[in-house]
Amino acid sequence: MTDRIDLEHVLRTHLSPDEARRVSELLDNTPIPEIIRLVERTSTSKAGVLFRLLSQERALTVFEALDARHQADLIGALHNEDVLRYFDEMDPDDRVSLLDEVPAEVADELLRTLEKSERDITGVVLGYPRGSVGRRMSPEILLLYQDMTVGDALALLKRRARDLETIYTLPIVDRDRKLTGICSFRDLYTADPHQHLEDIMAEAVSARANDAAESTARWLLTLDHLAMPVTDEGGHLVGLLTFDDAHEIVEEADTEDAARGGGHEPLQQPYLSTPLIKVVRSRIVWLLVLALSAILTVHVLDTFEETLATAVVLALFIPLLTGTAGNTGNQAATTVTRALALGDVEKSDVMRVLWREMRVGFFLGALLGSLGFTLASFVYSTEVGMVIGLTLLAVCTMAASIGGIMPIVAKAIGADPAVFSNPFISTFSDATGLVIYFMIAKAVLGI
Repeated sequence: MTDRIDLEHVLRTHLSPDEARRVSELLDNTPIPEIIRLVERTSTSKAGVLFRLLSQERALTVFEALDARHQADLIGALHNEDVLRYFDEMDPDDRVSLLDEVPAEVADELLRTLEKSERDITGVVLGYPRGSVGRRMSPEILLLYQDMTVGDALALLKRRARDLETIYTLPIVDRDRKLTGICSFRDLYTADPHQHLEDIMAEAVSARANDAAESTARWLLTLDHLAMPVTDEGGHLVGLLTFDDAHEIVEEADTEDAARGGGHEPLQQPYLSTPLIKVVRSRIVWLLVLALSAILTVHVLDTFEETLATAVVLALFIPLLTGTAGNTGNQAATTVTRALALGDVEKSDVMRVLWREMRVGFFLGALLGSLGFTLASFVYSTEVGMVIGLTLLAVCTMAASIGGIMPIVAKAIGADPAVFSNPFISTFSDATGLVIYFMIAKAVLGI
């Protein structure tokens, strides 16, 4: 604990030669996870200093563990030779993630430094669209043919094992490189060396390279597999999506949905290491959209100003009604967005979801409306109680219905369902709920 405090304190100040040596010695005896934590908690410039004090092997391990956006920010703080060394040692799919985050001229320079074989295999991953499985797969695969013997396959695997991202899930292909099956390392290791691979392989569960990465990753996580073969449209093996990469994809997607549900864009790197201007940019757009949307609510209040002046008591219930509508819509939108991500709901289910959420909203509104009617009637009058009860019934039904179908509509038009997030739903429900409230009030109270 003392070493960690010393490191955090010293890294915030200018390092003298003696202090640099002391920090370097401390880093040699600090666990890798703790060094990663230090990098994530310090500024980019100080992190660059820390990297230069690490041994080459430990620096590479730490760099590979960082998010691609964080790696991109660090490039400017590191010596060029350090960047090139880290980039050369990265896996092709990790390289592509980093290239997606840096300016085009920097990406071109990094690619030019690679050996032709590494540049070609990185180009395979770059050739697939963003958001696809091909963009996140590992193209470093071992070609095991179905007519090979187990003994020959084990010998080949032993020679190539260090070049592969995983050896525990082994796809089997024919001589045209078409995927025909899959074999675990355990089955391969325990089989008779004279058997052919086609005799021990199992049926392969695979994905297409152009499939959506998030849905494929969620699918893989539900299976009892460590990796999933990836093929092109012709069924030819092109790579593997590993379990840890699938977990990372799902975690990124969930983080993004949670951020947008809270009204801002995801930072895509640790909070303390994110430049201040990026934090501002992640929030300002949403605040501007919500501010403009709130003008609609103000306009509704202005339109019904005379109604409020006639029955001032109505103003007391505005926070209750708008809050209830917003919360009801948020609950429906969050539930359906999650169901879409898990594949429980499809775009074709829009009417089923609408009917289901309409009934849920009605029952919620009936319960809350009954309570509102009782309390408002007791404190004020039966007429006011009727207004509150009927409004709660109506706004809950409306908010749940709209909140339920908006994520599906977003997905149908190619937008991110999380964009129709809680702040947007709340603003919509506020304005619409107020219109419903005042229309019911005018009808019941005769004003």
